[in-house]
Amino acid sequence: MDSGVEKDGWLLSGNEAVARGAYEAGLKFASAYPGTPSSEILESLAQFDEVNCQWSVNEKVAYEVALSSAIGGLRSLYASKHVGVNVAADPLMTSAYVGVNAGFVAVTCDDPNMHSSQNEQDNRFYALMAKIPLIEPSSPSEAKEFIKKAFIISERFDTPVLFRMTTRISHSKEVVKFNTRRDGGPREFKIDIKKYVMVPKNAYRRHIILEERLQRLEKFS
Repeated sequence: MDSGVEKDGWLLSGNEAVARGAYEAGLKFASAYPGTPSSEILESLAQFDEVNCQWSVNEKVAYEVALSSAIGGLRSLYASKHVGVNVAADPLMTSAYVGVNAGFVAVTCDDPNMHSSQNEQDNRFYALMAKIPLIEPSSPSEAKEFIKKAFIISERFDTPVLFRMTTRISHSKEVVKFNTRRDGGPREFKIDIKKYVMVPKNAYRRHIILEERLQRLEKFS
């Protein structure tokens, strides 16, 4: 993140700002699969000794590893480009039922106008399908601050949060102020088969909880 410094802060790209905000939020673990415009998020997070960062063999594995880390009690983050979320869709949909434990944020970097992608898709619809909250910043400074809010919402409502970036936000730059890192855990993990094992009987119960959560999120928003 040595892209430049101003007296009022550091000059960061949107992706670097996401990494900085997650770090300040107490992030402990991050996994991703590389692809423009998302790659710099994990690369930037890897500069922090306090964050365990891993590239995964594909986006599905990256999502599952990060979600498992959050369930285990560590604030965690997943990142990929928009088409990568297609690969991660299976665990994404079920994670809405399972919930998290520690905060879990899934960052999707969409690519309007297909600067470096095979299609143009709007991943905000994944939040609608999965019935999870979505946060979308409009600048690098908002990305830094909003992702900290995303972790708070995730833990308060026991839900994954989808965090949508776009190419122009990921790669534009802005002077961003730094804050100190907060302690992000770990949270105690408790074995709960009815919560974490989605056989049909348990999934039926968790679906009711999911719908109740949506009502609470609506009031919160």
